[in-house]
Amino acid sequence: MSQKRQPVFEPLRDRRSHIATLTHDYSAGHFIPAHFHDRDQLVYASRGVMTVRTSAGTWVVPTHRAVWIPAAVPHTITMSGMVAMRTLYLKPKLARTLPRGCCVVNVSPLLRELILYACNFRVLNKSSARQRHLIDLILDQLEAIPMVPLQLPHLSDQRAVRVAEVLLADAGNARTLAQLCKTTGASKRTIERLFQLEAGMTFGKWRQQLRLMHAVRLLADGAKVTHAALEAGYSTPSAFISAFRKTLGTTPTLYFKPTARSK
Repeated sequence: MSQKRQPVFEPLRDRRSHIATLTHDYSAGHFIPAHFHDRDQLVYASRGVMTVRTSAGTWVVPTHRAVWIPAAVPHTITMSGMVAMRTLYLKPKLARTLPRGCCVVNVSPLLRELILYACNFRVLNKSSARQRHLIDLILDQLEAIPMVPLQLPHLSDQRAVRVAEVLLADAGNARTLAQLCKTTGASKRTIERLFQLEAGMTFGKWRQQLRLMHAVRLLADGAKVTHAALEAGYSTPSAFISAFRKTLGTTPTLYFKPTARSK
């Protein structure tokens, strides 16, 4: 994660609660600089799209998804469209089944309501029978939470980085990998090996992820489906719709259809 200043440690005032909450609405384009907490976070977008960046990668968090950010992980957050953020800060080791790295996760209808209800309280403590039941329900939902493939792992080898930077600057760039390799001084085979080694996926998969994540941000900012698809490098709007449906389970139009305002 490139940053011009050291991440800021943001401790919570309450040190004894099992879960603390934060409810905040942000304007489009708002940027939260690099910071970290001493608690695990579940950051939920009940409206809008968030982009979370750490030194390990970039995650796009669409509406009705959440990002899991373990304690002590420095991160930034950028808003696409108006964002209604609802955050749960969990006491360390409270959610033992979730990974110790960031990930985007699906939020079931039940978990959504639990998050929104929990945010009516500033803190939750197991000393209260009512709150203990709510905490247990949240933890039970987190145990079976499915992950969403909306991540771009960061690269370290400069040959792969140079290829990635060209596409990060222009996700719709139509050049083939062979053409991109001419600017790196590395062979196509070498770049393919580096992406598999460092990103854990093929170059083609990495590029697909980039295009989908870019298009999702454009839609959150109000772009039409056709514009988002072509701007992100899809050959046709139908190709984008197919990729979107495969990842998020519905079409872009239905996904971003205006609904009742979030709580």
